[in-house]
Amino acid sequence: MGKAGRALKQVLESNKISQNKLAVKISIERTVVYRWTHERTDPTGETITEITKALWEINPDAVREFVKLYLGDIIEAKEEAATGIE
Repeated sequence: MGKAGRALKQVLESNKISQNKLAVKISIERTVVYRWTHERTDPTGETITEITKALWEINPDAVREFVKLYLGDIIEAKEEAATGIE
């Protein structure tokens, strides 16, 4: 489990955003965020969309960091393939 949870944990810590603040923003219990960040469960794809929307409202830099940590490898590989760079 876990790339989304690991990325989320790092983003929350580095941007000093509490699990509770994120939970309130997306209308879930804080324990759900705790389970994600401790890799006990994974957020669904739809929930990741809600997480990014909430992080954007809390701190746009945090959402950029989350997307980079979560999707960075995929985006970089696609960009390299498109430009022919390896």
